[in-house]
Amino acid sequence: MGSALDELGEDLVLRGEGRVLAAEVLRGELTVLIEPELLPEVLAFLRDDPACRFTTLIDITAVDWPMRERRFDMVYHLLSMHANQRIRVKAAVAEDAMVPSVIGVYPSADWYEREVFDMYGVLFSGHPDLRRILTDYGFRGHPLRKDFPTTGYVELRYSEEAKRVVYEPVKLTQEYRQFDFMSPWEGADYILPGDEKKGA
Repeated sequence: MGSALDELGEDLVLRGEGRVLAAEVLRGELTVLIEPELLPEVLAFLRDDPACRFTTLIDITAVDWPMRERRFDMVYHLLSMHANQRIRVKAAVAEDAMVPSVIGVYPSADWYEREVFDMYGVLFSGHPDLRRILTDYGFRGHPLRKDFPTTGYVELRYSEEAKRVVYEPVKLTQEYRQFDFMSPWEGADYILPGDEKKGA
């Protein structure tokens, strides 16, 4: 299996004519790196080429790397039922860049792209209806970004007085605490219960 994936990766790099930057097999999975503007073209090639036939789009997601110049990795998982192979296509994208929609290649990309927009804030050019899909329309921020606060910005609750759902700023009942997870056997300067008997 690994050798077939290696051959496919090498073949894609050779026939990609510069469109495929790299191909790597890791843990039995083939990952192909491309530039984001080539996504529709490369995915159409992977779908239509007789040697590939990756006709099923399994998933589209993103990975957030906040310290990197190209903050996001767009990740596309494809399946070839004909060859019983999977491939991962990755493209590094800057935070303010537009990613071309691949709905014209895989119509099922519609909701996946909306989810990536909702969770990460990645914008897709050419998407017919790019709006939130998992969070509320009034939601602020993108919850899967690594700089999104764990508490969020607002909370909603049902108000008996107003007889409707209301948004309020998040109020913590206590200060956010930093816990010391150091093991008591690693240089703690206090005596644990039961240790006082040790000297007796």
